This record gives sequence, structure tokens and C-alpha cells, in this order.
Amino acid sequence: MSTNKSLLMVHSSARQNRSHTRELSALFAETWAAQGGGQITHRDVGLFPPTIINEDWIAAVFSDPEQLTAPQNAILAESNALIDEIKAADVIAIGAPMYNYSMPAALKAWFDLIARVGLTFSFDLARGDTPIEPILSGKQLVILSSRGEFDFAPGGSRAHLNGLDPALAASALYLGAKREEMETVAIEYEEFKDARWERSVAMAQSRTVDLARKLAAE
Repeated sequence: MSTNKSLLMVHSSARQNRSHTRELSALFAETWAAQGGGQITHRDVGLFPPTIINEDWIAAVFSDPEQLTAPQNAILAESNALIDEIKAADVIAIGAPMYNYSMPAALKAWFDLIARVGLTFSFDLARGDTPIEPILSGKQLVILSSRGEFDFAPGGSRAHLNGLDPALAASALYLGAKREEMETVAIEYEEFKDARWERSVAMAQSRTVDLARKLAAE
């Protein structure tokens, strides 16, 4: 059974209804709870988009923490809260629909706010050409996605158009997850609504349940 691990569910679909990623996320959370998984925290960036970073935010991030002004602390409060949620989670599941071959703008804004030098990654030129290293570790990342078209996996006919999965894998380090261990479940053929789409939905739902059971029980 579970050792009381915690789950962070990040929802990024702009749709409140008719969202396949929200349906998969709900299925994942329900299965996690049924299997005795630990606390679930929901962060809905799709319906409540994060702040877009600007010059004032960047200035605050690169200021001496001991010298931050009250306005600068206020600017960083949202970012700090989001990072605290990540730190507290053992498993991070992101509902990430493919929008125009990449991630939703709100999800990108979330990643921008949690990518913080000294908090989620370190930067040291003494490491040569690989100065960036993650600070957090031990997290499992699950992506629950939907795509209007199909064949976006490596080697597929639309793999060259897939800007979503590579971006999520590259950003896994900010979450303390290993990109090579990232689990991706994707519904495809949404725009076609044919038998292929029905099979894709069924397969994605089955894999979502299997993943949630496995991770809750570990």
C-alpha cells in the first residue's frame, strides 16, 4: 500500500467542460485515492492562469533575498507558493492538452514562475557547458494529454510537429523529475471522432488507471 505519498494535479486546459485532459486527470485522482494514495493538491492554471513574468519579476528573482523590498516580496509570493506545492509533492500529474503543437500559454506561465535559480535549479559556470543542475529530486512526472491530430510519438509522421512533449521533458528538471522517467498518456484523433479516436480514449483511460494504481501503491 501507499506510504502516504502526495500528489500534485496541475490542470492546464482552457476548457472547464468537454476537456479530455480534465477527464483523464479526474480518473487519475480518483484511482489514486481509491488505492490509498496520499494527499491530493489541485492547481488549476487553465481556469486561473498564473501571472506572466515581467521585468519587475525578473529583477526581484535576481535580487539578494535579504535585500528584497516589500513590493518585490509581493511579486514573488505567487512563485513561492507554486514552488512549495512542487516541493511537497511526490508525484506531479499535469493535464496538458496540445495547443497549436505546443503547451497552453497558462502552463508555460506556470513553468516560468517555478523555474527559479537557487530554488529549483542551480547555475554554475564552473560546470562548463552544462551549468544548469536541478535542485529538487525524487519526483515522478505524469503527463495526461490530448491531441486533435495523431502520430506525434517519436518516429511518427507528425513527430516533427510535436513541440509539447520535448518542452515538458526539458522542463522536468525544474520539478525534480527525470525526463527519461516521464510517463505520457495521450488521447489522439480528437478532431476525427472516429473509431481510432474511440480506441485512443479507451487506451488512455486504461493506462491512466494503471499508472495511478502503480504510483499510489509504491
